[in-house]
Amino acid sequence: MPEPISLTRRVAQLCSCSYEEAERVIADGGVTIDGVVANDAQRTILGENIEIDAATRPEAIEPSTVLLHKPVGVTSMDAVALFTPQTRWAEDPSATRMLPRHYKNPTMLMPLETDASGILVLSQDGRVWRRLSEDADEIEQEFVVEVRGEAGPYALGTLARGLSYNGHPLLPCKVSWQSETRLRFAISNVQGGQLRHMCAAVGLELVTMRRLRIGRVPLTKLPIGEWRVLPAGEKF
Repeated sequence: MPEPISLTRRVAQLCSCSYEEAERVIADGGVTIDGVVANDAQRTILGENIEIDAATRPEAIEPSTVLLHKPVGVTSMDAVALFTPQTRWAEDPSATRMLPRHYKNPTMLMPLETDASGILVLSQDGRVWRRLSEDADEIEQEFVVEVRGEAGPYALGTLARGLSYNGHPLLPCKVSWQSETRLRFAISNVQGGQLRHMCAAVGLELVTMRRLRIGRVPLTKLPIGEWRVLPAGEKF
């Protein structure tokens, strides 16, 4: 005669997964008992009808990677706290279903200075970690900076090549004027304080700084303090 077993054990059997993974499926709201969503992983069952949402099965879950628009004055580490269900961009073009597990322990990648705003990456995906860590020096980033002051002669040429920072020559970059007070940088291997130092070298004071792009991934119209999912087909 069958004996009662825990819901966790039964889900593990049905999904061919570990108890830990089964508990995540339950926490994600993917299990129903006789048509009612079950939340108690330790509940015992005997003969009830157990159904599991295919989208919450362990093999169907991809780790999350999101793009957050970091506000000025917030450290990159503190900006991670802005990643909540309530701050998802209402116009996020991704149809990705976000589950509770997707919000747990994301790694913040390619940090921004506290006084900068713009695109920040939060990811659970080891493939993204490796790309933005091991290849970080080769990935072009786009910044727009507001400046004040009078630029010295040949300022753009000097900014594009010929400067050094912390005792090391800087790699060539692309620099252009967007307006009388706004410069655009397309630059790789950016260090903390580097853009401010570069502007000062040609007689300009950096007032604000915003990162618009990392590799091929743009900030787009993402509002400050909100985030969107990076779809599987969008690569850095």
